[in-house]
Amino acid sequence: MSAARNNKSKSKKKGGTYELVVSLVEALIIAVVIRTLLFQPFSIPSGSMESTLLIGDYLFVTKYSYGYSRYSIPFAPPVFSGRIFGSTPERGDVIVFRHGDLDFIKRLIGLPGDRIQVKQGALYINGTEIKREATDDFVGEDPCHSYVPAWSPPVRVKRWRETLPNGRSYTTLECPPRSDAFDPNNTDVYTVPAGHYFMMGDNRNNSEDSRFPDVSYVASDLLIGHARIIFFSLEGGEPAWHIWNWPWSIRWSRLFSIIR
Repeated sequence: MSAARNNKSKSKKKGGTYELVVSLVEALIIAVVIRTLLFQPFSIPSGSMESTLLIGDYLFVTKYSYGYSRYSIPFAPPVFSGRIFGSTPERGDVIVFRHGDLDFIKRLIGLPGDRIQVKQGALYINGTEIKREATDDFVGEDPCHSYVPAWSPPVRVKRWRETLPNGRSYTTLECPPRSDAFDPNNTDVYTVPAGHYFMMGDNRNNSEDSRFPDVSYVASDLLIGHARIIFFSLEGGEPAWHIWNWPWSIRWSRLFSIIR
């Protein structure tokens, strides 16, 4: 009797282990499918999109918005070229795209065939100045420098509300111009090639974007997804796993904010 009981006990343990492994594999497959085809989380490591997106924001990107390319898949294997089920993004969308080995997030300003220029800080699309109006200043952690000591006091930065021809409206910051040879407030005219897009950060003088040769125009197959919602946010880029700091580092007002 005891041998029979032992055999039954071993069978139950083996069955339980097998079921656990199967459940874990199924959960992994579901997670990969969701991440590849539907939603992917991203965190904001820099201030190039302030004040729309702050360092320490965690957001969901919809992968299906513009169709799929190899960059929709983890590790970007070269399984196919171009896009499948592709659709055209709208001017003003906040988009995650691949640049080299990194994922960038910027706002889509120029569509294929558009002529883009910045003059005296004002944006021009196809020769027409885009409406912008002064709004309340941004007050908070310094958005104009890459490194800000934790003890630094809040700063005040001029902020504008910009409205694109399709009615999309958002705010941009006006940090002091860079001191290098290139002035992002005064550029040549950029003509966006077919199959490409022109991206700009909302923090106009503290964003490496399509105005700069290193980034330039963004090819359609480099688009990863449309940034939709901020689901979590921590002051000063605090790592999310530092849960002991959550009570005083969570930006409660930003949770579940829609990205405009």
